[in-house]
Amino acid sequence: MPLTASDALSLLRNAHAQDRLAHAYLITGPSGSGKRQLATQLCGLVVGDEKDPIHHPDVHTIEPESKSRRIVIEQIRELERELQMRSARGGRKAGVIFDADRLQQQASNAFLKTLEEPPARTHLILVTSLPDQLLETILSRCIEVPLHPIGRPALLPRQEELLGILKQASQRPGTEIPQVFGLVREFQKLLSQAKETAQAWGDAELKVEEQKYKQIADSKWFEEREDYYKALVEARYVGERSRLLETLEAWWADVLRHQAMAENAAPHLDFPAFAADTAALATRENQESALRRSAAFESLREQLGNPGIQEPLAIEVAFLKAFG
Repeated sequence: MPLTASDALSLLRNAHAQDRLAHAYLITGPSGSGKRQLATQLCGLVVGDEKDPIHHPDVHTIEPESKSRRIVIEQIRELERELQMRSARGGRKAGVIFDADRLQQQASNAFLKTLEEPPARTHLILVTSLPDQLLETILSRCIEVPLHPIGRPALLPRQEELLGILKQASQRPGTEIPQVFGLVREFQKLLSQAKETAQAWGDAELKVEEQKYKQIADSKWFEEREDYYKALVEARYVGERSRLLETLEAWWADVLRHQAMAENAAPHLDFPAFAADTAALATRENQESALRRSAAFESLREQLGNPGIQEPLAIEVAFLKAFG
């Protein structure tokens, strides 16, 4: 269950006071949830310096720095080397990976070994808004600290469009196979638009840099910037895809909330403007069916985080499970 950053810090303080801090934490949450601040505060607890822990000699951090905005294996090896060294102040050490979803495959595999055999008196902290992009073996070895945003985040235009599609689908008494594939086409259309928008942004940003530096930069520099924006475009697309998948999960979560609440109670909903639609579904669906539909999209989010997965096929299968 997501926490506020302050509530999460209180729990971590209690664990620290009892000398029960875990060796690895995964701090997750959307933009604006306070992930980076919480990671910094946790480092302060570990090294005993809460004034400026991120610059403490026993706190070692990495984040995407390569031309492709990925965390590469050389960074992980350097982090491992630093963590294996004796503590500068004679206390505990902390290793932090910001934007951990940007770990390259080789870097992920290398870091997994560190998780399996962490250096003595060392705590590892991963920070990400896209935990489904991490290896399952990494996720299983970390204690997740999920944060929710401060205030309700504004819906993206494509999220609003998706909710309209779901509203129309909910008004039909049943969903036949052709209608399911109609929903698939609508969803894939939204993904295509998201990809095109991200690509247009990347092209525009790169063009500005090319015009600005064309007289002083060489071809190698431009190639590196192309790789950099290519990675940013992919990250933007994956981020919006994740938001759309979260919308599908939250829709069915609202249905389940209606089913779980006592008569005349008012459940807390992710989409209160669509309360009548999700309430109507709650009366038509049994709880087992609603759980199965929600789980189909949770599983889809996990699958899309795996390398080599065929996105269109995975989406079709998930929609058939959820709406068929």
